[in-house]
Amino acid sequence: MSKYDVVIIGSGLGGLESAYILSKEGYKVLVLEKNRQLGGSLQIFVRDKAIFDTGIHYIGGLDDGQNLNQCFKYFGIMDKLNLIKMDMNGFDRISFGDDSNEYWHAQGYDNFVEQLAKQFPHQRQELQTYIERIQDVCNYFPLYQLKEDDAPIIATKHLDVSAKDFISSIISDTRLQSVLGGSNPLYAGDGSKTPLYVHALVVNTYIESSYKCIDGGAQIERLITKNIKANGGEIRNYAEVAKIVEKDGVVTHIELKDGEHIEGKNFISNIHPATTMEMLESSKIKNAYRNRLIGLENCTSAFIIDIVLKPKSFKYINYNMYHFERNDVWTGIHYTGEMGFDGYCIFVPKSSRGGEYADSMTILAYMKFEQVKEWGDTYSTIPKHRDSRGEQYEEFKQRKTEELLDLVAKKIPNIRSVIQSVTTSTPLTYRDYIGAKDGGLYGIAKDFHDPLRTFISPTTKIPNLFFTGQNLNMHGVLGVTVGAIRTCGVFVGQNYLLRKINNS
Repeated sequence: MSKYDVVIIGSGLGGLESAYILSKEGYKVLVLEKNRQLGGSLQIFVRDKAIFDTGIHYIGGLDDGQNLNQCFKYFGIMDKLNLIKMDMNGFDRISFGDDSNEYWHAQGYDNFVEQLAKQFPHQRQELQTYIERIQDVCNYFPLYQLKEDDAPIIATKHLDVSAKDFISSIISDTRLQSVLGGSNPLYAGDGSKTPLYVHALVVNTYIESSYKCIDGGAQIERLITKNIKANGGEIRNYAEVAKIVEKDGVVTHIELKDGEHIEGKNFISNIHPATTMEMLESSKIKNAYRNRLIGLENCTSAFIIDIVLKPKSFKYINYNMYHFERNDVWTGIHYTGEMGFDGYCIFVPKSSRGGEYADSMTILAYMKFEQVKEWGDTYSTIPKHRDSRGEQYEEFKQRKTEELLDLVAKKIPNIRSVIQSVTTSTPLTYRDYIGAKDGGLYGIAKDFHDPLRTFISPTTKIPNLFFTGQNLNMHGVLGVTVGAIRTCGVFVGQNYLLRKINNS
């Protein structure tokens, strides 16, 4: 008899949330993580006593009564989070290389319109139409509103509409079009592919409310992990899965890299579906299904500079900066190679040490995996698996650091003078530490031309193997949480689970 009812591969947010839900419902659950640190994109790291997030730079929908707030109440963590609400009038600020102005995204839909209408007074009615349409799109996704609904998500409207075309169809001013799309690095916005629903669901949650986690997002992992263990669940790190083994039509066990076999009744993969297929030993999966998952395009990746700031050299800012060298915010994702960086985002973490000065800063810019592909056979994950990527790789990172700092210096002239130390990350870092296929920022890339291709069912062709995580249908804290609800709904009933969450 199997020791575990559910074995979960990967301790990213979706895996941990699934473990909490099922352990709360009485299932005997085991979570396996190949790295030392749990949490996937919730991971943090420390340099010179400064804390850096690897993925969760800010969170939306956390005001009382909002969707993520209600979910976190259910997970038993909302009242324990250490948060700071971001600037109400401008939590995201958009700028362009040929324009000295900054354009502010404000919290609250009425305030969102009011702040932008100060700079675009003739577009006030267009802005009003825009926010009404965004909210309308979100209402077509009941699960994101924590509403009971038996209709499949693939039957939803707005799947085959372009985000870029949608904005330009409502907004006549081209600069305002770019301002409204200016936070699209949150979803790797591509004007030729990104669907409207991705834009709408992402921006909606931040307009509702925006918060930073003080001292980083790893507190979410720590709190959920504690609650999983209180429910009787088990979590193991340094447990890297090598094989998923099927016999007589069901998965019987998984095999770890060290040869250990772990049996279970059910298995949930919180890792990329393509990686799951590569691990799965089964003749029950047709090649068409396997090849479809393996062949899905992933989002672009990023180059990141994490800066420890000199003491009292840079005042804390309670907002994020999105900068574009050109007016077109939808094509920077394609910049690569000798074309250099076309823009960047700046996130300034909030430290519990407080004060008016910041401890650190993160600068993120797009970078394709192809730029680091020559070092793709090297890995740096758990302590027992660290390859040297060599001097050329370090030179590459240094060159790219200087290029990006040159660009930032146009807007922040004293940027180099405030730097105490620098840590850099590339798509290889994302691949190794976050488990992202090709280092993709947000998993599988969505395409409005063929939307159904990128919707992954939580169920597979094997009845006791399931998916969860950002690749199901949406990334981000809310998207992954909804994915966990979908996955666990297969076990306990989705509407039953929604009622439990809403009554928390």
